Amino acid sequence: MAFLIVILVGLGWYMMDIEGQPGSEWYFNLHKSLGLIAFVLIALRTAWRLTHKPPTFATHQPTLQLVVSQFTHGLLYAAMILMPLTGFAAASLSEEGAAFFGIEIPRLVAQSPALSDQLFYIHELTAWVLVVFVAIHVLAALKHLVVNKDEVFGRMWF
Repeated sequence: MAFLIVILVGLGWYMMDIEGQPGSEWYFNLHKSLGLIAFVLIALRTAWRLTHKPPTFATHQPTLQLVVSQFTHGLLYAAMILMPLTGFAAASLSEEGAAFFGIEIPRLVAQSPALSDQLFYIHELTAWVLVVFVAIHVLAALKHLVVNKDEVFGRMWF
């Protein structure tokens, strides 16, 4: 899932550079389709997380570190859920509409370019939030693996 999210963020940034150019529609359609797949995977991951208790935190972790960790995880989940929701909603409200590998998804509401633009802005802003907090997450994981040499890195796999 992390690999898919990295691909989607990179593809999204690339798309902004080629928007309106010949052939750019292919990249936009790929991004929309992969975004829908990511949303399903994130929904499944969130359902798993809500129904399966994660391993307990190491008792030797400082309280502030535990609070920051939980806050970061919460923001990661929020961003991972908000990204595809805002992207899909914005695409659905745009002139182009939403599609899944070329299959057009029926509109549930009328086009609204102004609302679509606002949702695309939130979509882009959420991408930046996600990038920042993924970087924090990776740095914290490496700290536990390389510096602390504790069991925290091992509990990250599911």
